[in-house]
Amino acid sequence: MEKNQYKGWLYLLPAALFLAAFLVYPLVDVFIYSMEEGYNFASQKSFGMGTYNFSYVLHDPYFLQAVKNTFLMVVITVPLSTGIALLISVGLSSITPLRKLFQTIYFLPYVTNTLAVGLVFMVLFKKTAYSDGLVNLLIGWFGGESVDFIDGPYPAKMFVMCLYVIWVVMPFKILLLTSAISSVNPNYYNAARVDGTTPFRIFYKITLPMISPTLFYLIITGFIGAFKEYSNAVALFGTDLNAAEMNTIVGYVYDMLYGDSGGYPSYASAAAIILFCIVLTITYINLTISKRHTYY
Repeated sequence: MEKNQYKGWLYLLPAALFLAAFLVYPLVDVFIYSMEEGYNFASQKSFGMGTYNFSYVLHDPYFLQAVKNTFLMVVITVPLSTGIALLISVGLSSITPLRKLFQTIYFLPYVTNTLAVGLVFMVLFKKTAYSDGLVNLLIGWFGGESVDFIDGPYPAKMFVMCLYVIWVVMPFKILLLTSAISSVNPNYYNAARVDGTTPFRIFYKITLPMISPTLFYLIITGFIGAFKEYSNAVALFGTDLNAAEMNTIVGYVYDMLYGDSGGYPSYASAAAIILFCIVLTITYINLTISKRHTYY
């Protein structure tokens, strides 16, 4: 028995070394950077250890703006993208003709380059010297005033950002939810129909519980992915996200390292640790809730 245990640890050793080198060590290193006050990247020296970096980051208006933007995106995009994907998946599962074609169409945005999709959204929403954009053209047809969605007011920019994120992440959710729904035993549906159960009650009492593991998986990974948003914002508003008031927490970390205000690894590390704590807390809450409402 002990020999088999040694074999098991031996098999796990490569994965453990890989995780230690590329996950545990960087996390510890970032935490040490976050505690070094006045760290100079060139001389590799600091004034001492403390919590000043966290205090600076938490009082930095750019970081507070990034936190606001990130939380708004999380609160808006995760429920909406999951809910819309669930409705579309239920619709796809209830049709037989051209099902594969529609599944392919809905999955296309996922395999399309993020920056390419961002350029399409800029064509739709950005006002230029020659055009107000296709969306403003539609608004004008209904008698409304044109809105500068890219360089205009903050609510308009946040609307485009959330719409863009939903568009990018929804195909993957549709794919997983469609597969989960198709894997439900049809005998449950047949028995419910024999008893005269309404379609809504079938969905609420059978479909949702049976696909709850996939649903909660998408919610948890959706929260984690939304908190790490950065490239989508760059695709829409360019690299100077602070000027556009559309920076994210990950964007703030990048700016502190490599942006115009870069060269401050201690501030970047402090912001990264704060993000890590936020994501860890949200993930723990989601996992706790999922244990109570997930059917296995």
